Amino acid sequence: MSRELDLQPRACVTRRHFLKASACGIGMAALGGLLNPHLSAGVHFPARAKRVIYLFMSGGPSHVDTFDPKPALARYDGQPIPPSLVKDVHFAMIKDASNPLLKASPFRFSHHGQSGNMMSDLFPHLGGVADELAIIRSMHSEVFNHDPAVSLLNSGDSRVGRPTMGAWASYGLGSDTKDLPAYIVLTSGVKRQPLLNSYWTNGFLPSKYQGVRFREQGDPILFLSNPDGINPSERGEQLALIRWMNEQRFELFRDPETLARIQQYETAFRMQVSAPELMDMHDEPQSMLDLYGCKPGVRSFAANCLLARRLVERDVRFVQLYDMGWDSHDNMERDHARQCRSVDRACAALIQDLKQRGLLDETLVIWGGEFGRTPVVQGGGKAWGRDHHPHGFSMWMAGGGMKGGITHGATDDFGFHAVERKVSVHDFHATALHCLGINHKQLTYRHQGRDFRLTDVAGNVLQDLLA
Repeated sequence: MSRELDLQPRACVTRRHFLKASACGIGMAALGGLLNPHLSAGVHFPARAKRVIYLFMSGGPSHVDTFDPKPALARYDGQPIPPSLVKDVHFAMIKDASNPLLKASPFRFSHHGQSGNMMSDLFPHLGGVADELAIIRSMHSEVFNHDPAVSLLNSGDSRVGRPTMGAWASYGLGSDTKDLPAYIVLTSGVKRQPLLNSYWTNGFLPSKYQGVRFREQGDPILFLSNPDGINPSERGEQLALIRWMNEQRFELFRDPETLARIQQYETAFRMQVSAPELMDMHDEPQSMLDLYGCKPGVRSFAANCLLARRLVERDVRFVQLYDMGWDSHDNMERDHARQCRSVDRACAALIQDLKQRGLLDETLVIWGGEFGRTPVVQGGGKAWGRDHHPHGFSMWMAGGGMKGGITHGATDDFGFHAVERKVSVHDFHATALHCLGINHKQLTYRHQGRDFRLTDVAGNVLQDLLA
């Protein structure tokens, strides 16, 4: 392959940047790129975390059944919720929104670890690493439908098309690996809602910052393997020709997407070797497979957690795991038990594994969904469920600059509204970027005449969570 381009992110896109990025540009600029291939524009102070693993529970886990115990729900089970709490509140699917009934959690809560962090018996393994968790009980969102809520949690905006958190992190910090994408997405679970490509889009950022989804079956990425009759040498010659043509096109039009295309071709070529080796877990000892609860060749959330550890070992910047099946409008007791069983052991194993390898301190682990579930009941009988609930819900963070063994904020007595030390989505994003060494107000990208950022015009770093 021919010489590499300096394609690292910059705070703005200018002609000078194009010339520096081009292999045909000014000689001294190209030399500077070679001497400092991992130059980053977004680091504003020493980072505690170098990478992120974001465990996204798609559909919305119930906070009052997992990390936010509410004794009042047991005392007033079956009674109407105080009208003041539901005034002007819109529900997604509860028919009688004027008089919803409180519903106690069927699961028991207990203290764990020296910190006494509380969680339900749905997470027996995660309780073993409770002292590593910073549990946020006062998250609140602005929307109660899945797609815009997921967009908000991922991009800071409920509208489709804005760059996602992983894209911003890749743009701000660049890539530490040449053999894999900087931003990788893995999926698992029960397919109740679709997973949209917009959940890991680059938005208006250059396309090289888009998340790359690894498939659940077959080759991890479509069209990565060479066609029949094409050997690696011939493929290399083809890509060299394509690169030369793209360089000529860039000289004519100065389109930054041309540079992104060059890099994507070269990354794909290197991934023909790196991706199969990455996905083959037969080199993992049986004890490690047992720790996560997974089997080689069988894709699951547990396997994806182990794969996430392998990815951050290879310096992938941002790994996001989507586990589907948390949208429990009915049969919540059954379905949440199933979902928690599928993630509990693996989440705990991931934290233990990262810690014993010395990776937890530099890897920020995040767990949560797009919202919580209502503390009032939807439906009835054994098939009861909980509706969408953005007004107060729980997430947790660990490693990468987080203070372990703490609980931040609170909802009201019934778990309906966040009331103490409330945390907005922008606060959450600002804090995650801070752990990566990024000042969220300074990481911007000019688009259509305006400087955009992940946190829009809001967001405060949650200093109480930082170690």
